[in-house]
Amino acid sequence: MLLCEYQRQSLFAEVDPAFRQDVLKGLSVSPRAIPARWLYDGRGSELFEAITALPEYYPTRTERSILSHAASEIAASIGPRRAIVEFGSGSATKTRILLSEANAAAYVPIDISGEFLRESVVALSRAFPDLPIFPVEGDFTGTLALPEAIGGMPKLGFFPGSTVGNLLVPDAVDLLRAMAATLGAGSMLLIGIDRIKDADILLPAYDDAQGVTAAFNLNLLHRINRELVGSVPVDAFNHLVRWDDVEARIEMHLEAARDVHFSVDGRLFSMTKGETIHTENSLKYGTREARLLLRAGGRSPIAEWTDQNEFFSLILARVGTAPPALWERNDGGAKAPAVRLSR
Repeated sequence: MLLCEYQRQSLFAEVDPAFRQDVLKGLSVSPRAIPARWLYDGRGSELFEAITALPEYYPTRTERSILSHAASEIAASIGPRRAIVEFGSGSATKTRILLSEANAAAYVPIDISGEFLRESVVALSRAFPDLPIFPVEGDFTGTLALPEAIGGMPKLGFFPGSTVGNLLVPDAVDLLRAMAATLGAGSMLLIGIDRIKDADILLPAYDDAQGVTAAFNLNLLHRINRELVGSVPVDAFNHLVRWDDVEARIEMHLEAARDVHFSVDGRLFSMTKGETIHTENSLKYGTREARLLLRAGGRSPIAEWTDQNEFFSLILARVGTAPPALWERNDGGAKAPAVRLSR
């Protein structure tokens, strides 16, 4: 539910209790870890948008290219007059490409950052003045009720950016099942999934030369200090990125450059030099693993689009069990016909 302006302007307006709980718990366990969703306050969302424009960060431009090449084909596969529900909408720049072709009945952007959400809705309303837009401020990893206005419409969930990779596989499966329940019978899901590739491509994407990703990661500590009355010495931490080849994932950490002592919400913590706070995973998937993930989450893949380098995939799936027919994989960066894949 959107907060009214009076509530938002209240001094120290209620800190999200889930944020407090996750931070205190995450700093108390070993190894220390805080869920990645808390990276996205207003400033974090701004920094992430800056990351998407960096030369090292291939996912956004690759996914946008796939959408640009395949938008009309995707729209035909989806069918007209669906309500498009976007999980983690951000600035919704890629959504514009989809909305331009999809003949949507309504658009429901969901984002954890209310300020960022309102700004993107204003911009989209100008670009699509006849499209009903119903923004929802909230954490889509939890239970969310969709607006009553779209209750009777067929729905398409849009989950771009390979955000599903931020979750470990069991959590990703749970999220996909929850999305299926939220969207309801007959719904479809268009999801972006980043593929496994060489570490020399992956690592710079999460540790850019300009230090924007480092600022994004360190912003979590600034948020803790601001919202939870913390005394974390931000300058005593470094941005650290690792590639775990066994788990096929990028890991982001905040590493203590020296022994540190600080308080958060009245509780004292100590970290030794070299100790880290694990702040984000970004799992990468092979084509078979991606399909298995979707099936485990209650979705049946029916079509896939990828770029010429096969760095990234957009997969369209529906609720339920797949029919015996083969499904299609399409190269969004080329004009070649669809390639049939065995199931």
